[in-house]
Amino acid sequence: MLPLTDDDVPAFWSNLGLTGLVDVHVHVMPQRVLDKVWTFFDTHAERDGTQWPIAYRWPQEQRLAHLRAMGVRAFPTLLYAHKPQMAQSLNDWARDLARDERAQGRTDLVHSATFHAEDGVATYVERALREGAQIFKVHVQVGGFDPRDARLDPVWGMLADAGVPAVVHTGSGPHEGAFTGPGPFGEVMVRHPSLTAVIAHLGMPEYDAFLDLAERYPRLHLDTTMVFVDHFDGAQGASALARRLAPRLARLQDRIVLGTDFPNIPYAYAHQLASLNRTGLGEDWLRAVVWRNGARLLGLDPG
Repeated sequence: MLPLTDDDVPAFWSNLGLTGLVDVHVHVMPQRVLDKVWTFFDTHAERDGTQWPIAYRWPQEQRLAHLRAMGVRAFPTLLYAHKPQMAQSLNDWARDLARDERAQGRTDLVHSATFHAEDGVATYVERALREGAQIFKVHVQVGGFDPRDARLDPVWGMLADAGVPAVVHTGSGPHEGAFTGPGPFGEVMVRHPSLTAVIAHLGMPEYDAFLDLAERYPRLHLDTTMVFVDHFDGAQGASALARRLAPRLARLQDRIVLGTDFPNIPYAYAHQLASLNRTGLGEDWLRAVVWRNGARLLGLDPG
């Protein structure tokens, strides 16, 4: 059963024999920061003449309740620093939120952290790891920094040694940046081949080049965020892309993970799930993507 609305999502994962979903690409941020993100999408849509209505422009409590009602059993906060000297405060906020949730008996919100290329970055990343951060988010495009920056070399090394994943937006979509594309981050992987990284948006639009990297590095993953949805190329174009990439996605079944970009999406959450079926890769592939791989990545019990 493909979910047509969010109310259908529990039946979707139940019919796959699962107990829920693991979504590795969810944003939970201080409201002042999230408001700026939403303003960016509003402005971007107005400037380019596109449509980007934020589907879940709701208060935080309502957004978290909606994820839980759909059966999302684990999701990170995925904050990211768009400029220097803000990562530490974001990390403190995320740490406190995770602690508050746990104090109330809720363990589905995954403690996240971020960093920027700046002096002192290794110190605050080490602190975040010590305080229990389970996943990091790095936005090369929005942050406008080079992932090969020498100040980040010990950070990538720390994450590799700790086995803590980093979700990295390093593809050139929606706009090319000075350090986006497979080249710069590919050099990071050369230096740190054991790094557990998750390439956001399947590396959009450089899908093939990032799949090449995943085939080269066994701890490199890719998430499905905004991939194969109608919004960009229409149903026909999205289906054609899914069919073209399907053989490679099948070979990488254990390293493709569900991501959605909730709440910053211009369509229903259910549409991302339904769009994965366009690959034609079947139920076992779907089970791996929407549950097993994400659970393993976050150190949860896949069973």
